[in-house]
Amino acid sequence: MLTRSSILVLTLFALLPRPFSAQAHGDNGHGLTDDSRFQQALSLFEMWLDAKMDYEDIPAVSVALVHDQDVVFTAGYGFAHRDNRTPATASTLYSICSISKLFTSIGVMQLRDKGKLELNDPVGHHLPWFDLAQAYPDGPPVTVEGLLTHSSGLPRESAHPYWTGPDYPFPTREEIIDGLPGQETLYPARRYFQYSNLGMALAGQLIEQTSGMTYESYVRTNILEPLGLSNTYSEIPEQHRGGQFATGYDRRSRSGDRSEATFFRARGIAPAAGFASTVEDLAKFASWQMRLLKDGGTDVLNVNTLREMQRVHWVDPNFETMWGLGFSVRRGDDGAVVGHGGSCPGFRATFQLVPSEKMAGVVMINAQGTNPTDVVTRMRETLGTAVKNIRADADGGDALVAEFAKYEGLYQSHWGEVGIIRWDDGLAAVSLPTRDPVDGMTKLRHIEGDVFRRVRDDGELGEAFIFELGPNGAVRRFSTHGNFSEKVR
Repeated sequence: MLTRSSILVLTLFALLPRPFSAQAHGDNGHGLTDDSRFQQALSLFEMWLDAKMDYEDIPAVSVALVHDQDVVFTAGYGFAHRDNRTPATASTLYSICSISKLFTSIGVMQLRDKGKLELNDPVGHHLPWFDLAQAYPDGPPVTVEGLLTHSSGLPRESAHPYWTGPDYPFPTREEIIDGLPGQETLYPARRYFQYSNLGMALAGQLIEQTSGMTYESYVRTNILEPLGLSNTYSEIPEQHRGGQFATGYDRRSRSGDRSEATFFRARGIAPAAGFASTVEDLAKFASWQMRLLKDGGTDVLNVNTLREMQRVHWVDPNFETMWGLGFSVRRGDDGAVVGHGGSCPGFRATFQLVPSEKMAGVVMINAQGTNPTDVVTRMRETLGTAVKNIRADADGGDALVAEFAKYEGLYQSHWGEVGIIRWDDGLAAVSLPTRDPVDGMTKLRHIEGDVFRRVRDDGELGEAFIFELGPNGAVRRFSTHGNFSEKVR
């Protein structure tokens, strides 16, 4: 069993030229990570992720997987800072952007439970300076619930161009307030879903007004510290810039290059998009939610309030957008998926929890123009599936064939790249890059010597994969249908 400080040493890592730090823990000594099913799932996931990072020029990805309250896997891949080749780890800090809204929403609901406010309260009852013009005076008022469900009719942003580079001039609290008289509602309240950073920034001001504390102090005292989230900040910590906090990179240009993104701080927009955190901390955040949902209680938040937040409170007229109280809610293949995504200059992130599966995934990326949902989905399909299978079957899987390790690697031909990994009692081949490595896998059965054959969907055997060894005994290529793919690493 690997400890928190252990590094997984698997032969698949010969495939990966980038630095990584992979840790597995939380299995209570049952040897989950030693099971062949976990090891082959990890091989498949990392082979897929390695190709995605190379083809999309992603500097760094950090991930975490939680199952039934246990943080079973955390890892970092690539470089937190490209200029000095600092490896990303599970404790690397990233901007988590709009995932910040979950912490703000929890703060609002804590105050609701204390009787400081009600969901149907008009925002102006608590924020006397809220004088944004009502373009539809006959419509409902802008309420606290409207802010949390993005159904308030408010415009998306404050009256400042803070998403405009290269400077990203985020406004202060005072500048947001000063800009309100020049703005007006976009729709009548409770008519449409309109995502609003302005609305969630105002929710942060509700916390200050009703608690008598600064936003930062309230969140740290009532949420972060009680949950042990010591590496989560309500504003990007400038003291960690160039160190623990990853450098962000812009989307790729037409020439394929990525430039370094401007360092920013969200200031008055922090309750909507200003937090920084690590995958380790957000994994703890997910574990707390699972524990509360399973065991009940009032740890930080009343369990009934958490259930209320993760239930659909708003459905758009087209039935395509659903939202809870702060949480996005959508229907997945395995049940409801609740959480939030984030996108800021230089960063993408996602936090997804599937209560029916007791599964959660966290992904953070220091590059724009990438899709962290792809990564969390593939992690759940590979590592998540393996974890569930192992815990449902204590007998363990078949040991991977040690002598087949020499065939593992990345191969190239005119047709593209193929990754070879050990799988069950044979091998598996995956064309790279691929959207879905599970469905795209070709299983290979050993015949004799260095000869394998493809296993068809019906179980019959297809064409041969014949591996050739060089003078030093190392595999140098394989042939199929008489054509060669050369091993490149």
